[in-house]
Amino acid sequence: MAVKVGMVSLGCPKNQMDAELMLAKLELAGFEITAESGLAQVVIVNTCGFIEDAKQESIDNILEFAQLKKEKQIKKIIVTGCLAERYQQELADEMPECDAVLGLGANGDIVEAVNRVMAGETVRSFPPKSAWCLDGDRMLTTPHFFAYLRIADGCDNRCTYCAIPGIRGGLRSRRMETVVAEAHKLVAAGVRELVLVAQDTTVYGQDLYGESRLPDLLTELCKIEDLRWIRLLYCYPEHITDELLDVMAAEEKVLPYMDIPLQHASGAVLRRMNRPGDRQSLTALIRRMRDKVPGITLRTTVMTGFPGETEADFEELCEFIKEAQFQRLGCFAFSPEEGTPAYDLPDQIPDKVKCRRRDIVMEEQSRISDAYNEQQVGRTLTVLVESFDKYAECWFGRTEGDAPDIDGKVFFAATRRVQPGDFVQIKITDTMDWDLIGEMTE
Repeated sequence: MAVKVGMVSLGCPKNQMDAELMLAKLELAGFEITAESGLAQVVIVNTCGFIEDAKQESIDNILEFAQLKKEKQIKKIIVTGCLAERYQQELADEMPECDAVLGLGANGDIVEAVNRVMAGETVRSFPPKSAWCLDGDRMLTTPHFFAYLRIADGCDNRCTYCAIPGIRGGLRSRRMETVVAEAHKLVAAGVRELVLVAQDTTVYGQDLYGESRLPDLLTELCKIEDLRWIRLLYCYPEHITDELLDVMAAEEKVLPYMDIPLQHASGAVLRRMNRPGDRQSLTALIRRMRDKVPGITLRTTVMTGFPGETEADFEELCEFIKEAQFQRLGCFAFSPEEGTPAYDLPDQIPDKVKCRRRDIVMEEQSRISDAYNEQQVGRTLTVLVESFDKYAECWFGRTEGDAPDIDGKVFFAATRRVQPGDFVQIKITDTMDWDLIGEMTE
């Protein structure tokens, strides 16, 4: 009888890509993959180690499965992902309940790791990060109609608060022909929306081709006949070129949606973050993006409480947010991470102040989002159907301005037979917090 393997993957879509590659290897090797991890014999916890909250979530999951192991409901625990890569032997020493701890470079050895722990061995493996191949078959863990498409991994930016380069290493782009071939395969399997991800999508190809090839990649992807939507996440502002914006404006399949993690608007704070720009240059960029791509939906993330952030810096951030009117915005309180330059910077901000500033930003963004949603009332929008909400007794989906998992939904009653993956026309009739309510027009 095949060994049952379950996986819990935490954190970002890039980590989810790793999980899908590992699951495909396990399935090919004959293991039974189960979505009910508590009923598996071997549980893989694919961890996130980016900030303190994510690390704690990873540890909590490991401890939860350790309890199930103690109760003999599961047999073995394997820890993979960013937390395992970042803390390696420390994690192995402090959590002996883990039968295997694998760094990112050992992801390709997941089949061997499962076999070894089932044979009673304890596995600790931390080969070079570059040993992990980013190509290969995947077992999709997203609904059948959309998929993330990783175009690169790692990062050459050296933001002082960020642990990612230390965890994931430098930029590693995938070859364009490989990415396009994978996209063709995904679309042939029924995917209609591709969400492009990397640590910084806008520098895709810089390491392979000596220049960013994201515009060329988008042009090639648009040639795939049955692909409907292409969405861009993680676009760093300093690398957004006119060429990229021109492709977005010209190609119907490239959605007028862009996620740009700005982090702040104060030039003084940005310099301490080792990021270029200031309020003036960012305002000019946003104006240029909206001029070149009419109707573009802009999402960003900002950070409060970075070391040395004064009340004047924070006020500048708030004024910028009011002026920019981002349709989507998330805000995080600064998390000091070991091994990053910002961890030891002077003038650390008290947690209470960081969180108060974060709450002020989100209150302001709530007002902006409410006003934006009110403007949608009366409009008819194309919606990608996701699922049926049995509690609300209606269907829901996403517009072109809504990325999976992080943005809002559109709730509607179906007047004809629909199924997940359909594109329908919905007239917006009302709003509800961050979401929209509407009715079918066809």
